[in-house]
Order: sequence, then C-alpha cells, then structure tokens
Amino acid sequence: MRRILLVLAAAAAVVVAVAGAEPVLRQVTDVPTAVSWGVSDADALFCDSWRLSVETANAGPWRTVPARCGASVRAYMEGERYASDSAVAAAESLAFAAQAFASGEGGAMPAWVFDVDETLLSNAPYYAVSGWGPTQTSATPYLSAQNSQYPSPAIRSHGEAISSFLATGLQEFNETSFDAWVDVAKASALPSSLKLYNELQGLGFHIILLTGRSELQRNATEDNLLFAGYNSWEKLILRQISDIGKTAVQYKSERRAAMEAEGFKILGNSGDQWSDLIGLPMATRSFKLPNPMYFIS
Repeated sequence: MRRILLVLAAAAAVVVAVAGAEPVLRQVTDVPTAVSWGVSDADALFCDSWRLSVETANAGPWRTVPARCGASVRAYMEGERYASDSAVAAAESLAFAAQAFASGEGGAMPAWVFDVDETLLSNAPYYAVSGWGPTQTSATPYLSAQNSQYPSPAIRSHGEAISSFLATGLQEFNETSFDAWVDVAKASALPSSLKLYNELQGLGFHIILLTGRSELQRNATEDNLLFAGYNSWEKLILRQISDIGKTAVQYKSERRAAMEAEGFKILGNSGDQWSDLIGLPMATRSFKLPNPMYFIS
C-alpha cells in the first residue's frame, strides 16, 4: 500500500509540474509570414517545411520552387545538409541491405536498382551555373511527351512529364544545354551513393541501373558512370523509342516487372524522385534521396 501511495504522489507531482510548465510545442497553425515571424525567419521556416513537403510527396506534382525559397534551395544544395541527408539515406539503405542479404531474403539473384541522375551522378555543376531550382515567377506549362508529337531532346531523354526551371534569370529548363551537359560525361558521383554502390557489390547484390535517359545517350552515360567511379553493373536500362510518352512510373514499373520475370529479387531501389520508386512491382524497400530542384511524374 505504501508503494502505491508513493507512486500516486509521484504521479501527482508530475501532473502539477506539467500543468505549470511552459508549452513545449510552438503554436504554428498557419503558413509563416513576414508579419508573424519577421521576413528572414518566416522564409527560413517556411522553406524548410516546404522542402519536407516535397520530399514526403505531400506537395504532389509540384511545378515550381516558391519564389521565397530560391535562395534556400541554393543554400541547401551547396551546403552540408544535402550531403548529410544523402549520407543518412545511404546508411539506412546499407543497414537494410546487410540484414536482408544475411537472411537470404533475396534468394539466388538479389538485386538493387539505382536511378542515375541526382542518385548516382550529381548534375550540380550544371544547375549551379544557372541556379538551383525554379521560382513561381518563372512558371510555364509542363513539358510532356504525351502531348508532343515531336518530343524535344530532353523529353526523348526523360520521356515523362517534367517540370524543371532555373532560378537565376528565371529561365525555363533548357533541354538542349542539359543534353549537351550529359554528352560531356563529367558529372561527379554523389559520394554517399558511390560508397553504397560499392558496399552492395561487396555483399553480392546484382546492381541494375534504371534511368529515364534515352538509349541515344548510352555511350555518354556509360562513360560518365565509369568516370565517376561506378563499374561492373549488371544492367544499364535506358528508354527506348517505344517508351516515348510513358510516365516515369509506367516505364520504370514495366522494367522492374521484366527484372522479376528474369528471376531477380529486387530488395532495394534508390532514386531521387518518387516516380523512381512507386508502381508495381516495388522493391522490398525503397529509399528516396533528396531533390528540391525539380519534379518528375
């Protein structure tokens, strides 16, 4: 009985302390504004929240970076946070991969699928020249292979509805210049992705690269991957002419189904777009890398 009374007394003391304490959670019920938070604080708070919304897909098929977040996106991509977020995603991927492989979950042909752009390769030098993302003042309609009789080079490369803009100068995404950048084949590896890639190979995974780039860019893509330190992949799958007009979800889902038909067990899938990851069949675990610069459906 004495122990019960002591427990009750302790509980009552906690209740009294909590009742008199300052609120732990900030009371933010509306989008931060300059009036309520001050200009710099409001923008920083809002843009952090907007980026979370993008990464969790709460933002849906977004077209532009909010005008107030252009500088924030640049700071994120050029700073330590982007590198850290990517490294954490890679570490979580490796932890799962090691456990799944050790348990024999992948059978005779355990596979890991990687996207290429902003997943294995970083196009940061290209985007840094003209800006790190679109602002609402530069909004234009979606570019879509589905409503274009003669797709542009970039749409032939990516083959999906894509909204991407450059912040500096409020320019639209330049398909010709990006294709020229791809042909240079000098994009560097995302360091954490290269480490994950090598670790997965060491474990015995079959590495399959599944990109929205066109078959016409195979040589440049292979050269760039080798330049960046990637090698010995099982397959490099690029869009064929028959894939023009398909969304990324449809195209990549079809290719994953073909992998499974060949006997691969897709344990993991890494990509910077949700369209790299969703659609049936899906990997046992999918890992989203950060990308607040553009959205691909």
